[in-house]
Amino acid sequence: MSDSAIAVSGLRKAYGDKVVLDGINLDVRAGSIFSLLGPNGAGKTTTVNVLTTLAQADSGTARVAGHDIVTEAKAVRAAIGVTGQFAAVDELLTGQENLQLMVDLQRAGKRVVPELLERFDLVESARKPVSTYSGGMRRKLDLAMTLVGDPRIIFLDEPTTGLDPRSRRTMWSIVRELVADGVTVFLTTQYLDEADQLADRIAVLDHGRLVAEGTPDDLKRRIPGTHVRLRFATAFQLDAAARLFSDSTRDDESLALRVPGDGGTKSLRAILDRLDEYSLAAEEFSVQTPDLDDVFLALTGRTTEVAAK
Repeated sequence: MSDSAIAVSGLRKAYGDKVVLDGINLDVRAGSIFSLLGPNGAGKTTTVNVLTTLAQADSGTARVAGHDIVTEAKAVRAAIGVTGQFAAVDELLTGQENLQLMVDLQRAGKRVVPELLERFDLVESARKPVSTYSGGMRRKLDLAMTLVGDPRIIFLDEPTTGLDPRSRRTMWSIVRELVADGVTVFLTTQYLDEADQLADRIAVLDHGRLVAEGTPDDLKRRIPGTHVRLRFATAFQLDAAARLFSDSTRDDESLALRVPGDGGTKSLRAILDRLDEYSLAAEEFSVQTPDLDDVFLALTGRTTEVAAK
């Protein structure tokens, strides 16, 4: 496989008059976590369905693991694993039986089941019916079943929806371990903190179009509001510093000054050099940037609370 685990060009998909994907382009590096963000109806699941050969695009091209998704669909399926929005497990079977079923279907090795039960901390519950599992345990089992064929690219479509914070963090740890082993993860999510924590690169999809792409920090820097916060030891120093930066905002109670900036090293150095020029020293300084919620709102015109409904 080349450096690109997934390469997409001009992908389009419509259902009747409704355009779901409007010519999107993606390039996902091998061994990375790529997150596709967007509100409900943005086209995230459709993108996953097309790239995993579950749906066919109207136009455009895509290669997954070096294989064309149309002409080499069988090779694509052999190279990937897919975990959907809802755990695809059989509640009448035990966790071990669910895994064994996947092993039998894919003719995997005998050691796969005990290894995956151990890896996902499911040994104690392995012989219990899945109907007795918590939501977090079901999601872990679902992901374990996805790994039976040792895929090098995994599509996770909103894998932590409905999970409690502890279960979400457990899933995050598992995803990081997979990538450390060289697996590529294509993640769709509505949770911006999840994308911020996990993703190497993020693309924001809205009404079927990509409206932004970059690292989490790149996206945050695009939004106005980045500033340097300086805290001083005395009110005299605060007064002097405030006169140096006419566009600053002061907080007399905490002896702090908020100076607009682009968040870059040059901007911070210029501010500190200016203070040094007038023999002023801040006791503390930090760069405050907008978070992904601010990015999401600016790009889609919706808050994450609305998007998640």
